[in-house]
Amino acid sequence: MMFNYDPYAELATLKNFAPLTVRSESVRDGEPFARAQWATGRGGSDTSPQLSWSGAPAGTLSYAVTCFDPDAPTGSGYWHWAVCNLPASVTSLPENAGAPGGALLPAGALTLPNEIRLTSFIGAGPPPSTGVHRYIFAVHALDVARLDLDPGSTPAVLGFNLHFHTLARGTITGTATAD
Repeated sequence: MMFNYDPYAELATLKNFAPLTVRSESVRDGEPFARAQWATGRGGSDTSPQLSWSGAPAGTLSYAVTCFDPDAPTGSGYWHWAVCNLPASVTSLPENAGAPGGALLPAGALTLPNEIRLTSFIGAGPPPSTGVHRYIFAVHALDVARLDLDPGSTPAVLGFNLHFHTLARGTITGTATAD
């Protein structure tokens, strides 16, 4: 059921951003997730992958990291993780930084509720017969030190704010399928 829709390519038609290089020890771009990145109810452990990034332009004051599945059978995709207010000095997150409570995130980071209203990373859980799902991890370099968002805001509200403050963006994509 993969739609081949790339939300970040679509956003680039509105405002293009400088590239940011994103790497991971846990995810290989375009390849299936390790079992750890799957949801606990699907044999995984809801472990967010290790992420690192480089190439932020001058003027970067903070970062945001999101994980979005555009292939979810919802008509609007599915947010798995959204964290912002990462200091500009932080250029990597360890594996499981998205654990409940955020103990592995830097002080001041804000994790917004995902689709199931948890303020943590939720792993892959593609429904049967929906094909390959892409889990796009996007790192955004921002021109503000802090986004002043209500902690109950949705990742879509974060995305709206990111549009106006992003200087550079990079992505890495893992995949999963129930078929």
